[in-house]
Amino acid sequence: MPTPPTLSAVTSLLDDWYPPATADDWDAVGLVWGDPSQPVSKVLLAVDPTLPVAEEAAAWGADLVVVHHPLFLKGVHGFAATTPKGRTLSTLVSARCALLTAHTNADQALGGVSESLALALGLGSLRPLVPGVSDDVGTGRAGTVAPTTLGAFAESVAAALPATAAGIRVAGDLDRPVSSVALCGGAGDFLLDQVASYDVYVTSDLRHHPASEFLEKGGALIDIPHWAAEWTWLPVLARRLNEALGDTVETRVSQIVTDPWTLRL
Repeated sequence: MPTPPTLSAVTSLLDDWYPPATADDWDAVGLVWGDPSQPVSKVLLAVDPTLPVAEEAAAWGADLVVVHHPLFLKGVHGFAATTPKGRTLSTLVSARCALLTAHTNADQALGGVSESLALALGLGSLRPLVPGVSDDVGTGRAGTVAPTTLGAFAESVAAALPATAAGIRVAGDLDRPVSSVALCGGAGDFLLDQVASYDVYVTSDLRHHPASEFLEKGGALIDIPHWAAEWTWLPVLARRLNEALGDTVETRVSQIVTDPWTLRL
């Protein structure tokens, strides 16, 4: 049996790919809980650190859970199991399963969330919407698709994403020609002023008034579920870990749907 890496070694690998220093200053990323010297032979990947995800990790015998969204984004004074977040962490602690978060540092990186979403949607000629401090790193992604229409492209987007009760929403003329696409994994209405030149903008959590104003200016939008957009990063990360660590570590992408919406009428 190959010797598994330590948690410290896996953490260093992830920090190289998604440097914590590139995270937004309000964010909370990195190792949340775990002994850096403990061996890691099983890694579970998920978007959200919810109790069902923690229970899946414990049942599988995972040594580490890597999530996108922070468990504790704000300061806390404890994590008693009488609270939802406390139950999640208590479950992981009882199973001796570490927890690590890669959030905004993973959003903009090469091989990160926005790039993974762009590749899942079939975009080519990728580039950051907002360049970062180094080459090929930045916020969001822009690219091209074979000439199509807004309606047809929206159908391909829906087919490429994991299913959710919420589905996707489309704003604009469904016959509108589409060949240039801008996107941002997660909530991306802060980029609306920078994507007007593209045929369509794909992101999540769009609000009524900003979306309406964008349409008035001649734009088109596809609003996709936040969880589904960011889930596309997990298989990419799993492959990357497998390539780097070989058969010393087993990875699993959680199939638990942690999108908050359960029914659409």
